[in-house]
Amino acid sequence: MTVYIDPPTWPGHGRMWSHLVSDASYDELHDFAARLGVPRRAFERDHYDIPSPRYADAVAAGAVEVRSREVVRLLLAAGLRRRKGSGSRLP
Repeated sequence: MTVYIDPPTWPGHGRMWSHLVSDASYDELHDFAARLGVPRRAFERDHYDIPSPRYADAVAAGAVEVRSREVVRLLLAAGLRRRKGSGSRLP
């Protein structure tokens, strides 16, 4: 059970963003994000959006750095991938 983060390469709202995901469960992901102080509203379908200034905090807390395409592979392998239009933002 690990939480992963990709580099902050996704633009939006005037900043760059990373994706924080779990390879085990949404509960693990929500717990990790809560310990970082990330608000639940930052959760979108299957990941948390993390602004670039918080990237180092996530890594220091134990998130494993991976490439962006690895995030999707990990979600698919864990059965946790939710595509756009697949329903609720919160599980």
